[in-house]
Amino acid sequence: MTGFTWAVIGILITFNALYVAAEFAAVSVRRSRIRQLAEEGNRLARILLPTLMEARRLDRYIAACQVGITVSSLVLGAYGQATLGRGLSPLFERWGDMQTVAAQSTSAVVVLIVLTTAQMILGELVPKSLALQFPSRVSLLTVIPMRWSEKLLAWFIVILNGSGWLVLRALGMEPKAHRHLHSSEEIKFLVAESREGGHLKPEEQRRLNHALGLTQRSARELMVPRTRVAAIDESRGFGPAIEAVSKLPYNRLPVYQGSIDHIVGLVRSKDIAAAALAGTGGPDAPLAPHIRPILAVHESVSVDRVLSLMREQRGAMAVVVDEFGGTSGIITTEDILTELLGEVGDEFKRAGKAPERLPDGRVRLPGDMLLAAVTPWVGSLWYGDSDTVGGLVMERLGRIPAAGDTLDIDDVAVEVEAVERHAVVSVLVRRAADESQPERLR
Repeated sequence: MTGFTWAVIGILITFNALYVAAEFAAVSVRRSRIRQLAEEGNRLARILLPTLMEARRLDRYIAACQVGITVSSLVLGAYGQATLGRGLSPLFERWGDMQTVAAQSTSAVVVLIVLTTAQMILGELVPKSLALQFPSRVSLLTVIPMRWSEKLLAWFIVILNGSGWLVLRALGMEPKAHRHLHSSEEIKFLVAESREGGHLKPEEQRRLNHALGLTQRSARELMVPRTRVAAIDESRGFGPAIEAVSKLPYNRLPVYQGSIDHIVGLVRSKDIAAAALAGTGGPDAPLAPHIRPILAVHESVSVDRVLSLMREQRGAMAVVVDEFGGTSGIITTEDILTELLGEVGDEFKRAGKAPERLPDGRVRLPGDMLLAAVTPWVGSLWYGDSDTVGGLVMERLGRIPAAGDTLDIDDVAVEVEAVERHAVVSVLVRRAADESQPERLR
């Protein structure tokens, strides 16, 4: 056993480590980070970026890594047995008083254990850990050797990938190339891990989870209901529009014809103000020239889709319609931002009602509060066909509520505090567990 033998073994383990590091770095690195580095002029990032952006190229890249790992492992085992095994066999014969066959078998086992351990630690675990901790750096450092390997093994990769796809098709499965894709649940899990690792603050985690939840929330859940929509009748002309804009704290107001179920567009307060100042809009002037188009969406459309449509049409407001074509409410970009960031302050608008803890231990909940936000306040998950607290109360009572009505929802005592226009304004709740609290304190 010479220094040359150990040098060859070291080189083979290094090759194995290179391919392992390249594979794990390629599948874990963020494309956005590599794109940023490429835009900043990093030459290695420019070489790597096309591979990450195209699924089939990434598939070939991963295949080259796997072929490299397999070949280096097989060569390492064969070379180690031919060199180290042959050198150890005479030693076992002398020291262990073994026969030739037994000495050869023992040396083969020892070599296998030693090389496997060295390869697992130095060629697998260490490079994998480095690649997962520093994916950007490792992926850039390994991209040039991987380009050479891809060219050298191109014909072999084509044969292997083609054979693998044929086997998958024979099993009735459609082959798919490697892609950096994650479901929303997987992304939430990654966000939670980042929070636990100290990379995200609690507020940042909340915002990210709310953003991911936009695909699961409907326009109906975030809209302003029609009973609270401030709108303008087109037939009344420009005069009432000036009055409405001056009194209401809104930048945009829907415009309807006949009834609010037929919203035809919207007007912007600055357009009305500009026309009034320019003298082009008198009290008896028609409102039609100042009406802008308004987006209409069904109440079941997801919030992220609404946001996408608003961006496409450069709008900030949409009318939400029900299955019969009537107006359910309106939704604005501010409603969506509030869902993402929390209540957005506006000195011209009154703050929306929020849950309030009362001195007697009860909690006052707004009637328009979403059921999804109720759990921290009542200690249980409320659900039903309705989206809001008021809707659920009406659903459980089976009639229009009146102030003073009481009911029990999942072991939570609920009292209707105020009703306005047949809609629940607020309720008072106390968990069943809290009702016995005064008795325990006596």
